[in-house]
Amino acid sequence: MGDRTVLLVDDHPVVRAGYRRLIEMQPGYCVIAEADSASAAYLAYRRAPADLVIIDLTMPGTSGLEGIRRIKAVDRKARILVFTMHDGLSYALKAFEAGASGYVTKSSPPEALISAMEQICHGGKAVSDDIAREIAAERLLGRRSAVEGLGPREVEILKLIASGMTTEEIADALSLSQKTIQNYHSAIKAKLDARTDARLVRIAIDAGLIDLSPADVA
Repeated sequence: MGDRTVLLVDDHPVVRAGYRRLIEMQPGYCVIAEADSASAAYLAYRRAPADLVIIDLTMPGTSGLEGIRRIKAVDRKARILVFTMHDGLSYALKAFEAGASGYVTKSSPPEALISAMEQICHGGKAVSDDIAREIAAERLLGRRSAVEGLGPREVEILKLIASGMTTEEIADALSLSQKTIQNYHSAIKAKLDARTDARLVRIAIDAGLIDLSPADVA
């Protein structure tokens, strides 16, 4: 098995150079392309889809969030890690809504970035410790979960949808027909008053259904 390929997106060349060295010091990773804007990242991904996209949020022109949406529109299975200076929970939730699989702040130690890369490449989701603490604090406020009105099977399917699985993959995993999953999907949207899958992701994160593992430093 070859190296995992990485597309590195940041508008500062010096920053990209530093993180490229860090990434390529890790066994099994190779940066195959760099981009200095969200638009350039989209074009680079279309030319050569990388196993992992690492992208900043704030760049000239189109935002990193829009870049995530555009890449996910052409490849739903794209794995995208946000690496940014923005440390607010609202930014992280917007990134996950857009389709990101991870969110690490640039104030985190380098090991947090590497840990998040590993978790995402193995199909998981990850956040840096500072974001994980904010998520935990929000949940401790005791807000009523939006998913309390769902049945157990609906909660299970919502979790799988929010994790990025397709209708076919969910049907195979649960030994149900695709039509049944589609019916559940529609019912879940109706019960949660969610018009889009992005909204379902946000609700799943708020309810703690998605395992946003902190990118812990071992």
